[in-house]
Amino acid sequence: MNTCIDVPEKPFLNRLGRKTIITGHYGSGKTEFAVSLAMLLADEQNGNNSSDPTAQENRPPVLALIDLDIINPYFRSREQKDMLKDTGVAVYGSAFESESTAELPALSASVRAPLENHSCRVIIDTGGNDAGALVLNQFSKYFKDDETTVFAVVNANRPETSDINSAIEHINAIEFITGLNISCIVNNTNLLRETTINDILVGHEFCKKICELTGKHFLCDCYPAGIINPEELSGLSNNLMPLGLYMRPTWLDK
Repeated sequence: MNTCIDVPEKPFLNRLGRKTIITGHYGSGKTEFAVSLAMLLADEQNGNNSSDPTAQENRPPVLALIDLDIINPYFRSREQKDMLKDTGVAVYGSAFESESTAELPALSASVRAPLENHSCRVIIDTGGNDAGALVLNQFSKYFKDDETTVFAVVNANRPETSDINSAIEHINAIEFITGLNISCIVNNTNLLRETTINDILVGHEFCKKICELTGKHFLCDCYPAGIINPEELSGLSNNLMPLGLYMRPTWLDK
C-alpha cells in the first residue's frame, strides 16, 4: 500500500506514494506542478497540523525534490533550491553547482540518498518526453515497489498534446521507455497568466476522456494561484491543486 498523507481538504494527496514521479510533455507545466506539490506538502508538514501530535508523528519527517530533467535547460526545479530549502525541502539533481556548468547533463551521486531513506517523501521531476524520461532507467531498482506512483501532467493547450490521441501516444511512450505504469492524469490545461476558467474546465473533460480510454485515474485540476479564483471552479473543488507560478519569470509576460 502506498505511504500516504491524509489531508481531507485535498483528497488527491492520498494517491501519492512515498516516491512520486512527475512526467509530462515540454510545456505541460510538470516542473511547476512538482515544485508546487513540494511546497504544498512542506506547508502541511510544517505547521497546518502542529496542534495534532498524532498527525505530525504519522508524517514522514523529510521531504525531497529530485530534478532528473537534465535534457531541457529551461524551467528546472533545482533553480528554486533556496526557496524549497527554506521550507524544509531538500533538492537533488545536477552534479554541478556553478552557473558555468549548470547546463551539463550530469547527475549527482547524492540523488540516491532520499530514494534509499524510507522516512523521506520524494517528488521526482523528470524530462519532458520519452527521451527525457529515459533518465529514470538509471534508478529503476528504486521504483519497482508499491511505494512508487507515477503521474502524467497534461496541458491540452500545448500543440503536442492538443488532441486525445496525441496525449495518449505521449503517455504510452513514457511507459514504454521507462517500463513504469502511469497511474494518474493531472489536468494542467493553461495559458499561463492568460488562463481562464474555461481553459481548466475544457482540460478537465479532456483529461477525464484520457482516463476513460486508458483506465487511468484522474488526479486533480490545477489552477494558477492569484489568477484564477478556485471558488469559480464549482464542481471541481475536491480535486483542485494551486500552482504558484514559481518557474515563470515575470519578464516573459511583458
